Amino acid sequence: MTLSKIPMSSAPTSIADALKTARTIAVVGLSASPLRPSHGVAAYMQGQGYRIIPVNPGIPDALGEKSYANLSDVPAKIDIVDIFRRSEFVPEVVDEAIKLKIHVIWMQEGVIHQAAAEKARKAGIFVVMDRCILKEHHKLEAH
Repeated sequence: MTLSKIPMSSAPTSIADALKTARTIAVVGLSASPLRPSHGVAAYMQGQGYRIIPVNPGIPDALGEKSYANLSDVPAKIDIVDIFRRSEFVPEVVDEAIKLKIHVIWMQEGVIHQAAAEKARKAGIFVVMDRCILKEHHKLEAH
C-alpha cells in the first residue's frame, strides 16, 4: 500500500481510510521485548512505512524510537492510538486521545471497552475495537 500524502482533516470513516491516511501510530503499551505481540505488530507496521511512537512509561525506547509516559508527552502529531493495554486502562487512554483531538483509536484483539468506545465516537473519533491492526493492514495489502 502506498501511503497517501493527503493530511487527515477529520476522522476517517473506515479501517481502510484510517490506515491509508495515517502516518504516525502511537502504540500504548508497546513492549521493548521482541517476544511480545505489541512489539511484533508495531515492528510490522513500522516496516510498512508508519512511524511508531512507543507510549510506555516502563521503557526508554523501542524500535529505534523514544518512548513516552503518556500520549500528552508525545511531541508529534498522532494519527492512530493503538492500544495494547488491558481493557480497564482504556478509559484513561480514550480521555487523553479526546483531549488531544486524535482521529482514530484502535483497540487490539481482546481489548474491549464499550463505554470508552462510545465516548470516543461521541467525540468524533473513529474507533476500532477487538481487532488486530496488523491483520487488518494485511487484508488491505492482499486486495
